[in-house]
Amino acid sequence: MSPQKVAVVTGSSSGIGYEISLILARNGFLTYATMRNPEKGANLKSIAEKEKLPIRVVQLDVTDDNSTAKAVQTVLNEADRIDVLVNNAGYGLMGAFEDLAIDEIKSQYETNVFGLIRTTQAVLPAMRRQRSGIIVNISSGAGRFGYPAASAYVSTKFAVEGLSESLSFEVEPFGIRVVLIEPGMISTNFFSSVAIAKKSLSPDSAYSQMVKAMEETAGKLMQNASSPELVARIVLDAVTSKDPKLRYQAGKDVEQWVESKKKMSDEEFHSMMKQT
Repeated sequence: MSPQKVAVVTGSSSGIGYEISLILARNGFLTYATMRNPEKGANLKSIAEKEKLPIRVVQLDVTDDNSTAKAVQTVLNEADRIDVLVNNAGYGLMGAFEDLAIDEIKSQYETNVFGLIRTTQAVLPAMRRQRSGIIVNISSGAGRFGYPAASAYVSTKFAVEGLSESLSFEVEPFGIRVVLIEPGMISTNFFSSVAIAKKSLSPDSAYSQMVKAMEETAGKLMQNASSPELVARIVLDAVTSKDPKLRYQAGKDVEQWVESKKKMSDEEFHSMMKQT
C-alpha cells in the first residue's frame, strides 16, 4: 500500500488557500495548512475535527527564511515526505506605477515572488529524493496580460509564470511537475484586502481618477466572479492527474481574456481592455 500523500498549502487562513486545504484533505491528502498567523486557522481546525479530516495548521510566513525552513522541516519530521506544494500566499497592490513607493513594490515582490521562491527551494530537495512531487503555483490571469493600476501585482504574476516555465524543465527529470493555476475574478476577500498605494489615494495624484475607475470596474466584475471552490477543484484535478498540464485557467472570464489575447493583435487587445 502506497503511503498517504502529503500536501503543503501556503496562505491557507482564508479564500483560495482555505478551500484548497479542505478539498485536498477531503480527498485523502495529509494537508499542512500553513499561514502567517495560526490563530486564523481556528475555523479550519474546527471543520477538520468535525469531519475528521487530516489537516494540520502550521505557522509559515513566506517572507521569512527561518519560518519557511522551520515549517518545511516540521512537515518532513512528521510525515517524512512532501508530495504537493501549493504556493498560494499572496496579495494585491493597486496604484499607478508612478505613485508606487519602492518599498510598496518590494513588499509586493517579497510575498508574491520571493515567498514562492523560498517555499519551493525548501521543498525541492525532499521531492528530488522521492523522485516525485507536484509544485502548484497560484498565478492569475494577470500573469498573462496587464491592466491599469496594477503594474506591481501584474509583474509579480508575470514573474511567477516565467519562473514556473523554466523550473518545469529543470525538475522534470526528477519526476517533479510544475503547474500554474490562473484564476480570473474570484469571490474572496482578496479585493477587500488589496493594498492601495498611499500616493494614489491622494486627490493630488495625476492618476487618482483612473485608480478610482479601476476600483469601480473591479467591483462590477466581482458580481460575476467565480467561487474559490472552483479553483480548489482545478487544483485537485491537477495534482491527481497522471499527466498534469502546465497551465489551467480558473473561470470563464479568464478563459475569454486569454483566448482574446491569442487571437488579437497587441493593439486590438489594448483597445478592448480600455473599453472594459
